[in-house]
Amino acid sequence: MRFGLRFGTMSLSSLGLAVSSSVVRAIDFRGFASLWCGIKDFVCFNKSNKQPALFDRLKQCGSLLFGRIVNVDKCTYAISEDCRTTVWTYQNDDKDGVLDSFQPDEQVKKKKKISYVRRRRDVYKTLGPGSEAESASLLAFGSLFTSPYRDSELYIDIHEAPRDQRIQSLIEKIEFLPFVPEIMSAGKEFADKNIKAPFLCAQLRLLDGQFKNHWKATFQSLKEKVESLRQSPHALHIFVMTDLPEGNWTGSYLGDLRRDSNHFKLHFLREEDELVIETARKVVAAGHGLRFGFVPESLGMGGLKKHCPSERLPDVLLYIEEAVCSCASLGFIGTAGSTIAESVELMRKFGTCPRQSLTEL
Repeated sequence: MRFGLRFGTMSLSSLGLAVSSSVVRAIDFRGFASLWCGIKDFVCFNKSNKQPALFDRLKQCGSLLFGRIVNVDKCTYAISEDCRTTVWTYQNDDKDGVLDSFQPDEQVKKKKKISYVRRRRDVYKTLGPGSEAESASLLAFGSLFTSPYRDSELYIDIHEAPRDQRIQSLIEKIEFLPFVPEIMSAGKEFADKNIKAPFLCAQLRLLDGQFKNHWKATFQSLKEKVESLRQSPHALHIFVMTDLPEGNWTGSYLGDLRRDSNHFKLHFLREEDELVIETARKVVAAGHGLRFGFVPESLGMGGLKKHCPSERLPDVLLYIEEAVCSCASLGFIGTAGSTIAESVELMRKFGTCPRQSLTEL
């Protein structure tokens, strides 16, 4: 099992199989914050409410959750590791503490003055019985809590647990957690109605930590794949998963492909696209996170599940892009070591895009 945990994915991933297990309890972050911070109407809370005392309490509570105030009276234990420095493993004793196979490119390290290396660490040895984290009530564990690195992911590489049958059974159940129907439908819709042809998908995201380390190899793989597909007399359609503004493509390989419009047709999504905005609205309306979330009725939190106008729509662009790439019938070029790439590969492996959405050659 290899996956990245991102803030907000409880409303974006289908958690039915996971929460059906007796060893898993899930809670939407809004519900968790309401309970933890003692703000029962947090779901509809926003700055415009003009309740200074309430907002100050929320900020103080947030400092605990984000790890700015660490290990207070054994209340919280904040983990500073993220995907740049740590790959978490389980029951892989001979690998605990060793260097991971993916390290920052030497040129990038010199240019960016990067001093960190990435190691593999056993989650049970580091955070289990006998560790400093054991006595904490809350383990601040994941991308939400790695505040020094914006949009970081937690990197977990756990394939099996042969000595722990309970965990082994859970791993098998959650090997793949698909996105919610609203996300998958948007990806298929873009492939069918916008691209309307067999296409290749390329993941070229500058903010992906591994792309910075392996961008040369990624572009080389893309060039080789493109050359192998140029035998067709028709233009090659390429969906580009990128955060590089189109205006900055000049002088790059993407710019070269865009100029040769007779042979290549590039497709991409932007946050302001109507499909992205409408999908975000649908995700909010569906309320998957609150529906699957564990909220103790004894604490009187039933009101959390009410509908209220959202001040800010969730960021769903990346997830729709992944869904589009799962439909790429000509293949997928991803960045080595990237959890985003691995997410797409899993979607393709499990066939999340129906054959009718993969336009036949």
